[in-house]
Amino acid sequence: MDNQYWDNLFLRLKKTLERENSPLPSVSLIALNTNKNPFCILASTIISLRTKDKVTLKASNRLFKIAISPKQLLSVEKEEIEKAIYPCAFYKRKTDNLIKISKILLEKFDGKVPSNTKDLLTLPGVGIKTANLTLNLAFNIEAICVDCHVHQIANRMGWIETKSAEDSEKELQKIMPKKYWIILNELLVSYGQIICTPISPKCSICSENTNCPKIGVTKSR
Repeated sequence: MDNQYWDNLFLRLKKTLERENSPLPSVSLIALNTNKNPFCILASTIISLRTKDKVTLKASNRLFKIAISPKQLLSVEKEEIEKAIYPCAFYKRKTDNLIKISKILLEKFDGKVPSNTKDLLTLPGVGIKTANLTLNLAFNIEAICVDCHVHQIANRMGWIETKSAEDSEKELQKIMPKKYWIILNELLVSYGQIICTPISPKCSICSENTNCPKIGVTKSR
């Protein structure tokens, strides 16, 4: 798979999403609406874990009405933070992590979100997916962010053959040009939500219908 393959593929996927009027993923919208505020992006990414996009967006917007920085968040009562991000999954645990993160950022990083993987991974509740998405959207740093949609589509289309998101990240780094590392997550998350769904994907309206090997697909629309 050379550069031209990826150029053409990503262009076709984008056109398909435009035709279906697909919205941007919630964290991408947060990045756009907050002028790439690193703290807002990190917080919304944490909120998004195991949570639907619509819930993430509403919860994040409620939170950012009361706090858009570590200092502001620590001035808010814990119960108010919980109320703002409810009903996202594990909202109490996420609230605890947001408070802990805010303290660490103020104590160790001068109140700023670090722009490197090593430091991001020291923050409570931050895994490689959250770290990479923060690097992508807040700092425009090339990193492959693999969630369930990216992992599934990459394997379904036969680009890679992996069992975990961590393995998918490593294998995608080997075959994909760096210029696509940042937009990969945004594009495939939208595509996985609208077209290449986990169950019964809409192959009939997919631009790759005749090219995709549909690995693991037993039923489609």
